Amino acid sequence: MLPHVHIDEARLHQELTHLATFTAPNPPTDHTAVTRIVFTPEDIAARTYLKQLAQSANLEIREDPIGNTFYRWQGTHPDLPPVATGSHIDAIPNAGMYDGTVGVLGGLEAIRALQTQGFQPKRSIDLILFTSEEPTRFGIGCLGSRMLSGSLTPQQANQLTDPEGNTLDQARTPFTGSLDQVALQPGTYAAFIELHIEQGPDLERKHLDIGIVTGIAAPASATITIEGQGGHAGALLMPLRHDALTAAAELILAIESAALATQAEDTVATVGICTVFPGAVNSVPSRVQLSLDVRDIDLPRRDHVLTAIASAAQAIATKRGVTITTQTLNADAPTLCAPEIIQAIHTACRQPTTTSPNDPLTPYQLMPSRAYHDSLFMARICPVGMIFIPSRAGISHRPDEYSTPTQIATGTRILAQTLATLSLQ
Repeated sequence: MLPHVHIDEARLHQELTHLATFTAPNPPTDHTAVTRIVFTPEDIAARTYLKQLAQSANLEIREDPIGNTFYRWQGTHPDLPPVATGSHIDAIPNAGMYDGTVGVLGGLEAIRALQTQGFQPKRSIDLILFTSEEPTRFGIGCLGSRMLSGSLTPQQANQLTDPEGNTLDQARTPFTGSLDQVALQPGTYAAFIELHIEQGPDLERKHLDIGIVTGIAAPASATITIEGQGGHAGALLMPLRHDALTAAAELILAIESAALATQAEDTVATVGICTVFPGAVNSVPSRVQLSLDVRDIDLPRRDHVLTAIASAAQAIATKRGVTITTQTLNADAPTLCAPEIIQAIHTACRQPTTTSPNDPLTPYQLMPSRAYHDSLFMARICPVGMIFIPSRAGISHRPDEYSTPTQIATGTRILAQTLATLSLQ
């Protein structure tokens, strides 16, 4: 029987609400949006608040040179590899207050609940705050966990710049030390588990409290540049045109078709940015730049879509007399969650919700994560698992992103019991 834990729902909700006040502009213009970009004053202030909460829980605190922060509850066997949980607190512009933060403050509350219960872990339990899960500032997601897992080298990281031209070294001034000190060796942790909002509608639609994640999809991202020939919109005759934008339009539809052709619901392809040059109403576009994001839980299937897109681009370039080049930004591999962690979450969901054996069990389902998270990169160094809670209407990355306090508390309780199980192994 797992330890019964009481989650302080009101405290957790209050802390999430207070964390949302660390935003730019402050206060937010609509009183709900959160914008918290890594290494900005808002980010640093939010980190300071979390340190205060962790100190109150008597956790040991360590920061690495990229700003990943580790809050440790010492176990009875500190020589054993710890188990860990955590997520991120950075937020894209005009975002909501639950993405990432539920995993950080929920992780802290899970530890406090176990402490209050008198539980004593055998393995130490770490709460990890990852730096810059969002790609907002440096154009690459999961910056902290990529470096932690060795998936992004210090040399590659030092080539990153933000929109103002600041290098990573210039931006990370609150944190010191060589980036060579960030990467952890495989086996540093015995397990990592992340609590997160679903960011989709499935759990809410099925009236389920918990999603047990079986695998995490991963993106291949690229920038596609189409070079054509510009000219005056009135004087350049239609048969003579090499319009970069019409070529881009055809390519965008080909990208959609390549994803649909797999007939797999886990295959998605998106063009989210289309930049047109010169961008004048009376000028034929001479250059277009597109962003490409292709994701799947199945790596061969995703790469097949990429091959189909490349073939379509070549055919369109020949047909329309344009040049199409593709710069790959990243092509991360999907990962499967560890069976032993899936089983530990399953066991927690099958426990009575209180000390009464007649109480209902927690309704759940197995499901993939179609968004990617820091867990994807932690899987490079240890077994991982994820717990999802419902998102209202599946909304995320918007000010109206919402999970109820009770849903958050339920996920936190399942996390606490799962951490307890893993910490005793």
